[in-house]
Amino acid sequence: MSHLTVRSAYRDLADRINRFPQGAPPSDVLFAILKLLFSEREAGLVAELPLKPFTVADAAARWKVPEKEAQRVLDALADRAILLDTEHRDGRRTYVLPPPMAGFFEFSMMRVRDDLDQKLLAELFYQYLNVEEDFIRDLFGVGETRLGRVFVNEAAVPAELSLHVLDYERASEVAKTSRTIGVGVCYCRHKMQHVGKACEAPLDICMTFNSVASSLVRHGVARQIDEVECLDLLQQARDRHLVQFGENARERVSFICNCCGCCCEALVAARRFGFLHPVHTSNFVLEVDRAKCNGCGRCVDACPVEALALVSANDPKKPRKKTARLADDTCLGCGVCVSTCRDNGLRLTSRPERVITPVNSTHRVVLQAIERGTLQDLIFDNRALASHRAMAAILGVILRLGPVKRAMASRQMRSRYLEALIARTA
Repeated sequence: MSHLTVRSAYRDLADRINRFPQGAPPSDVLFAILKLLFSEREAGLVAELPLKPFTVADAAARWKVPEKEAQRVLDALADRAILLDTEHRDGRRTYVLPPPMAGFFEFSMMRVRDDLDQKLLAELFYQYLNVEEDFIRDLFGVGETRLGRVFVNEAAVPAELSLHVLDYERASEVAKTSRTIGVGVCYCRHKMQHVGKACEAPLDICMTFNSVASSLVRHGVARQIDEVECLDLLQQARDRHLVQFGENARERVSFICNCCGCCCEALVAARRFGFLHPVHTSNFVLEVDRAKCNGCGRCVDACPVEALALVSANDPKKPRKKTARLADDTCLGCGVCVSTCRDNGLRLTSRPERVITPVNSTHRVVLQAIERGTLQDLIFDNRALASHRAMAAILGVILRLGPVKRAMASRQMRSRYLEALIARTA
């Protein structure tokens, strides 16, 4: 293998990360993070990996090394949760480099480790995600399709609307239908703990599901739990007024975070950059009954995105009376505040328009790639051998899109082949 300087290896890795729809804007802090997580040699090797899932043989061919050597490197990276590996029923094993978030950034802090300086890593993460703005703006503010969505607090939904809560909108349904469930240390609060800013919310409550959970459990990053324990943890989170925020997909959800407003990057972004609408809301929105509101302020304190405020009730008989006022555009529809109200002055109601949730992670990634102008990287990943099956799956999603986004895809691709496929389905 050719010699790689520190500068070129980490810059090549940053370029590789940014070929995915959800990347990481280059900065000195990003390079410091990558240098902690990857050796110089690993950075150069990972920079050459394809975007789509790949086998040991694919990596060996790309790296021009024996398969035994490629296997050793890939397994070492999977042990550190930099790569995720999947064991298929036919005995094949494939690997994939996840995006930084939700991905190898979080996985690096989902367990206590002594093989790297987690305090230094946490300080760098804090600088990159909480002080600098480029990464968070890029992650939560570009395009219409978001990485994550809010799950409504099922107990907060009025009885007459409970039938309108679809299965995929329920965190409990994710727990009941997932093949594998893992729980690990909350990345956000673990990071904040190292910089002296953590709250008292539980740490061991970060949930992963299905193939992501299988990989993290297999490599000791997460602890495998069953449905009963998962449902219990979800209830504990609701009791602590935490927001349940998970992957923006209807099928095979890969993660659910139980988020506090002070530590969670998504909720912090919702407060700092609310005009960008960085978080997909639930299909519900809060309604305040001002006649019943006694102005206690519990709901204001509980709201993680500061969508509620106390204002004058304009009551001449009670000039000092306050009532809660809602900023509709900011409300997540999580229902956290409803359980804090002792006078039934708050209720959830259906949003005028339903929030559209992608079918699965492939659908979401393709939508994000179209919106961010990186679709060609997903389909023509010429840094490794392309998988016809993966390519067909991606094209299949494109062809099921609406006409406007299909036109966007066609313009970006500049491909007569894709234009012909789209024309046949019009």
